[in-house]
Amino acid sequence: MCLAIPAQVVATLGDGLARVDISGVRRDVSIAFTPDAQAGDWVLVHVGFALARIDEEEARATLDLLAEAIAAELAPDPSEASDTVLLGGSGARA
Repeated sequence: MCLAIPAQVVATLGDGLARVDISGVRRDVSIAFTPDAQAGDWVLVHVGFALARIDEEEARATLDLLAEAIAAELAPDPSEASDTVLLGGSGARA
């Protein structure tokens, strides 16, 4: 499975490159596939290439979904909850 991440173009650098911001991390990527991308535009980035321009609403919705997926992945699994029960605050275990 491939995943492209929304990024906002911070600056075009020449030679088919642009600096993008991906959730606070800045990287230089190729804009060979999106040569009309300009500072302020949103693009989908996969393995160092901006593959397509997208609108800000789509970018934010995708970033929100990714954040939800990461939070769900990092959440404790309730099926692995400890069956240790503290009784009466004494620290005794059942």
